[in-house]
This record gives sequence, structure tokens and C-alpha cells, in this order.
Amino acid sequence: MYPFIRLAKEVLKFRKAPPLGLRDVHVSHHRIWPWDLDFMSELNNGRTLSIFDLGRIPFAMRSGLFRVLRKRKWGLTVAGSVVRYRKRLTNLQRIEMQSRLLGWDARFVYIEQSMWTADGTCANHGIFRTALVGQGKMVPTTDILMELGVTDTSPELPDWVAALFAADDTRPWPPARV
Repeated sequence: MYPFIRLAKEVLKFRKAPPLGLRDVHVSHHRIWPWDLDFMSELNNGRTLSIFDLGRIPFAMRSGLFRVLRKRKWGLTVAGSVVRYRKRLTNLQRIEMQSRLLGWDARFVYIEQSMWTADGTCANHGIFRTALVGQGKMVPTTDILMELGVTDTSPELPDWVAALFAADDTRPWPPARV
């Protein structure tokens, strides 16, 4: 089940936090609970994605994006993600999550997130290709930036991020049905 109570806690916790600029990092702290674990007693890979939501949504709030979403009746969606899992996270372990904007192109906004253990080890790292949708179609990033009052150009995406999603763009859609 989706962690709605934990999400509500994060929203309440950060509702009055200082706004974030485009280059700022949102830092949040979380605990791995028994219901987050798989049968190997480690953080389930699907739950990892849900916990990343717990950082990405307050990040969007603090950046002013949620105000725009409500005003324009837009929705926020993940259009693709790449996650690297490198260290087991186990029951009751505390983590620090860092969420930041990497950049954008004409269609997507790219967000980087990572989970860190108390000893400073990166456990998981994800890149999320996100989009806004309104009236059944994607909203161009120029419209989003205009609503946010952003006149900057996008930071250059790291080469490896651009290459990952360029490769993904060559994948046929829809896939062949077998």
C-alpha cells in the first residue's frame, strides 16, 4: 500500500520550510519500517520508489511547483526512472534523502535523488524524468518555467544522464505484444 500517512507527515513537516531555488537540495530523513521490507528483510525495490516520492513531493512543494499545479490544474507524473541499488537498507534503519533538480529539456524535468546511510554511504541513487500533464497531454517545460517565473536556461545534464534517456527514447513504444 502507498505510504499516504508518511507522505502527509512530510507535507506537514515541510509546508512552512524556506523556499528552494533551482540549484538547492531538499534534504529529508526517513526510517525503513518492517512493512517496507521484502522477503529477504531488506528495503523492497518498489517501496524504494515510493520512498523517493517522500522526498520528491516536498521538493516540488518548496520549489513552488505545487502552487502552479493547483492554479493550472496540472498533474505531476514520472515519465521514466533509472535507479541504482548499491547497499542493503534494513529494518528500522534511518536514511537521509537528498533531492535536487538536474535540469530540463523541452518536454521533461530531470530530478536526482539519493538515499544515504548514517555512515555516509550512498545506498540508492535515482534519476527521475518527470513531466506535468494538463487536459490529457504533456505541458511544455517552457510553460512550467514561465509559471514559476524562471528565466534561467537549464543546467547542462550530465553526459551519462543524457545518454541514458537518449537510449530510452530509441526504445519502441508500445512494445511488441508477445
